[in-house]
Amino acid sequence: MGDSFPFLDIIFFAMIAAFLVLRLRSVLGKRTGNEKPRRTPFDAQANQREARDDNVIDLPGRRDGQADEAGDDSATPIPRGAGFDRSAMPGLEAIRGVDRDFDPEAFLGGARSAFEMIVEAFARGEKDTLRPLLADAVYDGFASAIDERESAGESMETELLGFKKIAIVEAGVEDRTAAVTVRFETDQVNVVRDGDGKVVDGDPDHIARVTDIWTFARDTGSRDPNWALVATRTPDDDD
Repeated sequence: MGDSFPFLDIIFFAMIAAFLVLRLRSVLGKRTGNEKPRRTPFDAQANQREARDDNVIDLPGRRDGQADEAGDDSATPIPRGAGFDRSAMPGLEAIRGVDRDFDPEAFLGGARSAFEMIVEAFARGEKDTLRPLLADAVYDGFASAIDERESAGESMETELLGFKKIAIVEAGVEDRTAAVTVRFETDQVNVVRDGDGKVVDGDPDHIARVTDIWTFARDTGSRDPNWALVATRTPDDDD
């Protein structure tokens, strides 16, 4: 009789853990470890056709110098539900109208996890990790960049030091496809080395402030709760 309470406690906490895992999947899809259609975030098919030209495949490496030098202030964790641009609110309400389970704050937490997984998996060349998180055309672009890097005998090192800001900047629904665009501002150290370990791009002693704008989408009419990354861009792409 006295031993029954610890046993019930174990069952109770196991149920909580199972609930949290299912909740994370519903927020931003399946995870393998722990969560660029560019013209408009609401036309996934059209954007996927343009992905090879428009998606920013060299995201972590920044070969074109698309990151500004970070300031002296240290990166600090952002709070849950970092923020939403006022202009995104009607779109978020539209998504809530077709998906009552959609939680913008929980989505931001999932988007943060997705960003970390995708950036780090791309640097390590882990295609299997990227595959379930990316739309087909975006995956093809990332996979092609990984193949080119490996063919050149190069390796990438990416250290994500912290998030300075995460905010939903655009959202909406079109033809049952819900899309949410998130702006990430992070501090990163990115280095590309050749086969001999010599640095050919980046600086291991340089912290860069990097801004990325990613769009996630899913078919609200599908029973599949997974969101996928369908587009990425940088502020320079909007100029």
